[in-house]
Amino acid sequence: MPPSRSEQADWFAAEVQPHESSLRAWLRGRFPTLTDVDDLVQEAYARLLRAQASGKVRNARNYLFATARNAALDLFRHENALAFEPIGETSGSSVLQEEAGVREAVGRKQELEILRAALQALPTRCRQVFTLRKLYGLSHREIATQLRISERTVEAQIDKAMRRCTAFLRAHGLP
Repeated sequence: MPPSRSEQADWFAAEVQPHESSLRAWLRGRFPTLTDVDDLVQEAYARLLRAQASGKVRNARNYLFATARNAALDLFRHENALAFEPIGETSGSSVLQEEAGVREAVGRKQELEILRAALQALPTRCRQVFTLRKLYGLSHREIATQLRISERTVEAQIDKAMRRCTAFLRAHGLP
């Protein structure tokens, strides 16, 4: 049975609201180009309340920060997907690129594909830990809490991932 509105309000006041100022500061530090922190905090609250009502929240603070981070990343992905320049407003010189620029872009794309393959080659737990640390910026403690493993295991998995990715990249001709 889902919690009553009164129970949910009490839970929110006790477990979530005390973290609002640190969440706002963390969001401003982590995403300095973010224009509207208020909207993002409200979105995180809405997602958190839905998750709490369905019984998915074990640690309100961790869930709040992870939810806010995911909401910010969703926002940036959405903005990037919609960021385009109308064809009528482009100058002819930007359409025709120099050959060197094209080679660099293709090279970067190939390097990213090799990196993606290196990450996919990692064992599942190792890839989870590495992704949470390097892509989402979680601390060792946050990762340990989220995955229910020790901080030593987190350190060992990150070390293992770094060694395996380095070997994979070297095997594919990258430094």
